[in-house]
Amino acid sequence: MTTTPEVLRTVTVPLPVEQAFRMFTEQFDRIKPRDHNLMEVPVARTVMEVRPGGRILDEAEDGTQCVWGEVLAVEPPGLLRFAWLIGPDWQIQPRENASEVEVRFTPDGDGTLVSLRHFRLDQHGPGAGSMPAALGGDNGWPVYLGRFAELAGTAAAV
Repeated sequence: MTTTPEVLRTVTVPLPVEQAFRMFTEQFDRIKPRDHNLMEVPVARTVMEVRPGGRILDEAEDGTQCVWGEVLAVEPPGLLRFAWLIGPDWQIQPRENASEVEVRFTPDGDGTLVSLRHFRLDQHGPGAGSMPAALGGDNGWPVYLGRFAELAGTAAAV
């Protein structure tokens, strides 16, 4: 039996689920590190258009943009899913080669359990086998969830 590689990371934040969802989607610019980008010009901001079909992009200081995601589903306050267009060579790939990222927000006591699952990585083709280590490693999704936890007022382990 062959298993499809994926990345799963979680963090618990001390916010009600509605507030955690809103913070993650509305303040994604503060969660994504500026130096995580494919552009040659410094990034001014990251934009997430929080609606199905919305783009996720980095906008450089000179106004150029790099669209690296497409929002697939938004079901507040429990689910955000988007296509990940960045391939194993760190270049933008066609939509049909995209993997998907699903972020679920679940009540957990007085806080919210945030579960991030990056899957369908095999869609990226040759080289996709390297993606779980890169995306799930110390400089991947744990950085994003750690920044989110910090923004939410905790230093939770990811």
